Amino acid sequence: MFIIKHRIKFFIFSSIVVLFSIFSMFFWGLNLGIEFTGGSIIEINYINGRPDSTLLTRGMEAYPFGTFLVQPTGEDGYIIRTKELSSEGREALLTILSIGGEKEFTEERYSLIGPSMGGELMKKAWIAVVLVVLGIIFFVAYAFRKVSGSALTHVETKTSSWHYGMIAIVALLHDVIVPTGIFAFLGSRFVDAQIDILFMVAILTILGYSVNDTIIVFDRVRENLRKNQELKLRKSFEETVGESLSQTYARSINTSLTTLLVVLALYFIGGAATQNFALVLAIGVVAGTYSSLFLAAPLLTLLGRKSVASDKR
Repeated sequence: MFIIKHRIKFFIFSSIVVLFSIFSMFFWGLNLGIEFTGGSIIEINYINGRPDSTLLTRGMEAYPFGTFLVQPTGEDGYIIRTKELSSEGREALLTILSIGGEKEFTEERYSLIGPSMGGELMKKAWIAVVLVVLGIIFFVAYAFRKVSGSALTHVETKTSSWHYGMIAIVALLHDVIVPTGIFAFLGSRFVDAQIDILFMVAILTILGYSVNDTIIVFDRVRENLRKNQELKLRKSFEETVGESLSQTYARSINTSLTTLLVVLALYFIGGAATQNFALVLAIGVVAGTYSSLFLAAPLLTLLGRKSVASDKR
């Protein structure tokens, strides 16, 4: 019952984190990758061992490439992402990559993504996120369609299946806004972070992970409501939700910790190409676990209480 009793404190904390995340997105902005803005991608493999990435970065900073990203790939390769290059810009880049002719390499691929194609990818990415969110909401509403407090004579509440769906919306918004905002903050000061296709994949993964945790809590609430009705136990709805939370603490936290360990291992030893992906996942796992335990369930009791109060009026 600790979470239910102190739910206002957790609501305030969530509000502060969400507001900070929104502020970060607008103040520091989102560093969109070339998949969304358009640009050039070149992949090379060095023949006798690749040079340190700082040498390439220094050389590229001296030339007006604008925003760029140098990512190691494999044992001897790099993937370089820049704005769309002219023929002169490409020649200059190849010279920089060869460290003035000292290093030999093979060019594995060179691709151009136009601004219109990048805009289309961005549009499709957000459409995918919206469709996933809508699908989850309707699934939750359908799965809990038979849960109605008004049908439970021993529980004073009036929660409906749509309450569960609405709370899922709030939790999912929380789990999208918080990782995105924190990623924007970290990208402005600590890491070279870009919003790219892998970022969108991470967000979709977080949504699925988080809603699974939330549904487990909701399902335990449903089972305990049914048990109270069958045994004619006169427990309040808040007490039932608190009891359900206490029954799912260990499972949720243990699952999150094991997942987080794997994601952190991917971040520290998985290579630069997957670091940002792993970073977003790590933030999302923490945010998703928090929203399931400290946000979704307390909101359920709050909606149930307000429904009863409105009916009494």
